[in-house]
Amino acid sequence: MGPHPTVAAIRLAVRRVLHDVLTASAHDPHPLVLAACSGGADSMALAAALAFEAPRLGVRAGAVTVDHGLQAGSAGRAQEVAGRLRALGLDPVDAVGVTVGRQGGPEAAAREARYAALDAAAEARGAAAVLLGHTRDDQAETVLLGLARGSGTRSLSGMAAVSGAGGRYRRPFLLLDRHTVRQGCLAQGITVWEDPHNQDPAYTRSRVRHEALPVLEKSLGKGVVEALARTAQLSRDDADALDQWAADAQAGAAGDDGSLDVLRLYALPAAVRRRVLRAAAIAAGSPPGFLFARHIEEVDRLVTGWHGQKALNLPGGVSARRADGRLFFSPS
Repeated sequence: MGPHPTVAAIRLAVRRVLHDVLTASAHDPHPLVLAACSGGADSMALAAALAFEAPRLGVRAGAVTVDHGLQAGSAGRAQEVAGRLRALGLDPVDAVGVTVGRQGGPEAAAREARYAALDAAAEARGAAAVLLGHTRDDQAETVLLGLARGSGTRSLSGMAAVSGAGGRYRRPFLLLDRHTVRQGCLAQGITVWEDPHNQDPAYTRSRVRHEALPVLEKSLGKGVVEALARTAQLSRDDADALDQWAADAQAGAAGDDGSLDVLRLYALPAAVRRRVLRAAAIAAGSPPGFLFARHIEEVDRLVTGWHGQKALNLPGGVSARRADGRLFFSPS
């Protein structure tokens, strides 16, 4: 008798990603793949599937659990999760403590600290990939948050199946809903830990999950999650095409000193031009996470509504100014 249908679906999703990793790691016949695991249902299902599938493909499998230090007893809980991961047969398993800053709000700060820890663990272990347990529901929440913030097409594209430097991060579950993944844990008798932050209305994503999405499904009917996830893929395809166009346009407008020709910028469609301006600001040192649409709109007016404005101050201490028909981005 085969595995429970939900378990089979989970394992298949992980198996496909491991095949991709093997193809990309032709120089290493036995690459190391790590599962990022909080101890919650989604990441424990991911870790269990990795532990099952990896030996069958000759892949080495380990895990990383990150202690954000935001709750009493979190260090002990991280060690407990690490013990459960080792019991699955994963090796190496690292429990990493981080210090969460304040910049950008608690959710953004925790995410930044978490990814920094995962990057460091992957580098230290020489891992070919790190698997993340984000589901289709997480994708829908991300798109809804992007809509609420008015963040543009790239934000609406949600999370990529493959992201990070060299394609380090892989998300096998983006086509699986949260219920399927959690049923997979139940079918296997996997012990999970529910992070109380996931229920805390102080966190924006928690409100989206427990308040906004249920209201939308009640008003519009079932299928909202699937539609939002589909929007993410369509938006990603569009954003990728526009980003490539913008990269080509930036190369054509840039001078030897890195400044941009205003006439060339003016001739571009707004969606492409604003991407060029954003990329130029980031290249000059403006942090992407704090460079918002309103900042780019102000820079865009230096191109489309020029009347002798002074230089603009952008996040990260970057200045944008127009002079002699060119745009300059530099430390302010």
